[in-house]
Amino acid sequence: MTTALRPLSIGELLDRTFSLYRSHFGLFVGIFALPYLVVLAYQCLGLIFQSPSSQLSNMLISALWNLGALFLMVVVSSASQAATVVAVSNVHLDRPASVMDSFSMVKGQILGVVGLSMIVSLAAGAACIALIVPGVLLFVMWSLAVPAKVLEHKGAFDAMSRSMELTKGSRGRIFVIGLLIIVLAIAVSWLLQWPILIAAGFSLKGGMQRMTIGWQAALLIAEFISRSLVGGLSTIALSLVYYDQRVRKEAFDLQLMMSTIDAGAPAGSPAQVGA
Repeated sequence: MTTALRPLSIGELLDRTFSLYRSHFGLFVGIFALPYLVVLAYQCLGLIFQSPSSQLSNMLISALWNLGALFLMVVVSSASQAATVVAVSNVHLDRPASVMDSFSMVKGQILGVVGLSMIVSLAAGAACIALIVPGVLLFVMWSLAVPAKVLEHKGAFDAMSRSMELTKGSRGRIFVIGLLIIVLAIAVSWLLQWPILIAAGFSLKGGMQRMTIGWQAALLIAEFISRSLVGGLSTIALSLVYYDQRVRKEAFDLQLMMSTIDAGAPAGSPAQVGA
């Protein structure tokens, strides 16, 4: 694949997103699947601790365990997003990429991405609760914060400001791209989980008073599979949007070309893709 950076339409960005995903399926699924195996193991262990036969089955321990699962999910999600941004950057600019290399390149930024994700989620989430439209707008305005932080090595608030700058004038199309990816992710999740929910429902009608550990574990596994399969799509799309906005606003395609000429290197080999 030869790198050809130019402004892309919504259709071209979506096509490029799915093209990268298909051609590097193992890479992107692996980036999400490996960390989420830790979450899956933690959740399954929680089912055992919280079963009726366990002495640890009480409301306090259940609440603490679920809080731990939520925190672990945030950390794992942030790590996977950061590694996906690096992988997309390397693939998009014709550089070699692997699962372990992608994580290795962001190991010093994971805590920063966790903090950034929590700030964006809390601020935009609170705005959504108060008024839906402003909250959605904030999510769109800050949608490129993670790529900006990872690729330009910025602090959380600088990355948010950078995202606001890059998304200006294109927030409508970014919203459309994000909405389509979210709908697809929900559809895949339900496609995998609804047969299990239906089967569990019949079991409850058959005399069981509550969903068994087996059915709960099956739901967790289905959720793990859906996250592994489609969890990276939104990050892939937004990473491509990040580059697209830089091409539109900063002539990044010319910057990349000039840097390769100055370095006397083949296209796509510069180490710096940031500011």
